[in-house]
Amino acid sequence: MKKFLEGLLIWLVIIVLISVAYIQFSGSIGKSKTTIPFSEFLTRLEDNDIENITIRNQSIEGKFRDGSAFNSSGVIYSDLIKSLHDRKVKFFFSIGDSAIGIIGGLLIQWVPTLIFIGLLLFLFKQTQAGGNRTISFGKSKARLMTTGKKVTFDDVAGIDEAKEELVEIVDFLKQRQKFQVLGGKIPKGCLLIGSPGTGKTLLARAIAGEANVPFFSISGSDFVEMFVGVGASRVRDMFDQGKKNAPCIIFIDEIDAVGRHRGIGLGGGNDEREQTLNQLLVEMDGFESNEGVIIIAATNRPDVLDPALLRPGRFDRQITISLPDINGRERILNTHIKKISIAPDVNVKTVARGTPGFSGADLANLVNESALIAARRNKKIVTMDDFEYARDKVMMGMERRSLVITEEEKKLTAYHEAGHAVVSVNMPASDPIHKATIIPRGRALGLVMRLPETDRVSLTREKMLADITVAMGGRVAEELIFGYDKVTSGASSDIKLASDLSRSMVTKWGMSDKIGPIYHNREQITHDSETISEDTLRLIDEEVKKVVFSCYEKAKDILTKRRKDLELIAENLLEFETLTGDEIRDILSGKKIVRNENEGKEEIRRSSL
Repeated sequence: MKKFLEGLLIWLVIIVLISVAYIQFSGSIGKSKTTIPFSEFLTRLEDNDIENITIRNQSIEGKFRDGSAFNSSGVIYSDLIKSLHDRKVKFFFSIGDSAIGIIGGLLIQWVPTLIFIGLLLFLFKQTQAGGNRTISFGKSKARLMTTGKKVTFDDVAGIDEAKEELVEIVDFLKQRQKFQVLGGKIPKGCLLIGSPGTGKTLLARAIAGEANVPFFSISGSDFVEMFVGVGASRVRDMFDQGKKNAPCIIFIDEIDAVGRHRGIGLGGGNDEREQTLNQLLVEMDGFESNEGVIIIAATNRPDVLDPALLRPGRFDRQITISLPDINGRERILNTHIKKISIAPDVNVKTVARGTPGFSGADLANLVNESALIAARRNKKIVTMDDFEYARDKVMMGMERRSLVITEEEKKLTAYHEAGHAVVSVNMPASDPIHKATIIPRGRALGLVMRLPETDRVSLTREKMLADITVAMGGRVAEELIFGYDKVTSGASSDIKLASDLSRSMVTKWGMSDKIGPIYHNREQITHDSETISEDTLRLIDEEVKKVVFSCYEKAKDILTKRRKDLELIAENLLEFETLTGDEIRDILSGKKIVRNENEGKEEIRRSSL
């Protein structure tokens, strides 16, 4: 009913405004008439120049025979009426003012005043409104989570350590006496740190579902506005709301938007942000206590946060949420797969093994892409092939089959990728090949995809040298088959990978005998000449070049000895366009690839990894 009345009021205002505009327009037309003296009116009447008139009291409005309009005024007497009748002039009488004239006058006089008064009443009502619907600049934009479909800790998978820390905070709120008996105090704040998509906001939503206490949510960017003092006022108002609803939880998402280092940057905007941060620091741990108000914040950039914000007493706990390992990925996939229909051939553990480095959000996207691909193929259930295709699309990009490639470029791409494949197979420390393809994906004309058998926490020197050697395999294959002058720019990403990895080995990880275990950061090498000598810089370049060239020679030696294998893989790539890891190993062992007729070149076959 309230919404109906509001809508009716809006339409009434629109109608009134249109009426005022029409009256003003009509009035402007009326004002375009020529006003003549009564004597001139009589003269024109004698000359028979008048076509018709309208008499209203002592006012005369009419039109000449040439079509122009006029106004006049005078005493209406009987001889005048007779003269009009004799000259066959049409005349009309209008008694009193017209209704539209009366209404128009009232509208023009009162509508602006009424609109102004209504606007003031609306602003006053909104400013006085309680809760979170206020439009006052100084009021907090924190939203109180409503009771609806709750997210619980059972919906969060793959980040068990972070869950344990937060479950303890929920227990603090539910059973405070259990901890206070031993003298323990409830933590004042908890900072969630992690890469995008790892589940920080999901954890906060789970806390809201589990704690059964008021839960306020706000973004760090909601504090700062263009008006000075608004941010600090919103911080005060947010904590006032928290104290009134204690015990409660306040969740600040992307806190780095307001919690950056002070003293960085210039300008009024920076001063306003620092003022907001100062107020946040005071409210979190100042003279006034905030008993029962717990602050939970999330960020993926802890390095830019002000040190005063990170100290105990403000954020007592800093919980790092890492990317899930293979077991965590499997549990996350199981959580999302429950929402779709899958075929019996879907092996969740295999999918988890093939997605190293995926976050929870990436895995959710992978499951959704698989369902979309299955629907596009008019399937009733999602199969393992759909998951494989979706993973390749997410990791390597969409296929670009419409890209026009000459036969020469296609052949060169095939030998380039065959070079990577042959070197990878002959390097024991290299990851197993999952797939090789010459179908353009993303920005690449082709690629060889390798997947680790297990998750790695650290890399060995042997593994890094193997990766550089495999990266050099493509360029070496081009040079061996097509000659020195026919090599292409297709190895640019391989060269960059080899250069970056070898430089890190020399400057960061102490894997150079001549440089030794000494760390040199990039800024030091490029800008700071006071802490590093020219001789050291020259030696670093020599050691980096030594690593890359030794791996280049290693790849050249492998491909020279295995040239027949190189040509065999390239020929099969030209024929089938895509080869799985198992098929490459079968080819190198002397077996032939046999595919069913219904398996076209576009069909992506599943590898056993």
